[in-house]
Amino acid sequence: MKIAITFRQMESTDAVKGYAHDKVGRLQKFLRDPMKGQVKLSCQSRQHHAEVDLHAGGAHYHAHESSEDMYATIDKVIDKLERQIRGSKSSQKGKERASQRLIVDESGEE
Repeated sequence: MKIAITFRQMESTDAVKGYAHDKVGRLQKFLRDPMKGQVKLSCQSRQHHAEVDLHAGGAHYHAHESSEDMYATIDKVIDKLERQIRGSKSSQKGKERASQRLIVDESGEE
C-alpha cells in the first residue's frame, strides 16, 4: 500500500498527514489488490479541499470534497470512496451471478 500526500497552499502538519494516511489506509480492507493512493490537500480562503485518487489492480476510484474543517473534509471524501468501492463490488457480484445462471441454463441443469 503506497499513499502519497501532497499539501498545496497550506502548511504540512504531521497530525493531518497521519490522519489522512490512516483514513485512506483503512480502505484497503475493501480491496483485494494492493492499493496506490494520491491525496491532495489544500486550503483557499477558509475552504479546505481534499482530493483522493486510488488505484487497486484495474480499478480506479476518485473523490473530492471541501468544507471549513480539514478533518471533516477528509472524513467526507473517505465516505464517498467507500461508497464507490462497495457499489463496484456489489455490481461485480451481480455480474458473476448472472453469468453463473447462464452457464446453468445452457447446460440444461437446474
